[in-house]
Amino acid sequence: MSFEDFENLPISWIDHEDIAIKLYERFGDAFGESQIYRIRFTDLLNWVMEIPNFTGKKEESTEGHLEQIQAKWVYEWRSNQ
Repeated sequence: MSFEDFENLPISWIDHEDIAIKLYERFGDAFGESQIYRIRFTDLLNWVMEIPNFTGKKEESTEGHLEQIQAKWVYEWRSNQ
């Protein structure tokens, strides 16, 4: 399997870390730690749905998934500082 194949793997709601990495790649340092935790879930949900290869459905989203995504996004942000 080539590196490009890994980039094209489907992403679902349980892939919190993969989603967080994609969000960090998209927004970089536009959001700091405290701002990430203040993002409205409606905005976060829409951004997740826009991720290429995301296969989840909006109605499958839960508050728990969105909280986990925020936490992983903060971890990704911290590791890049």
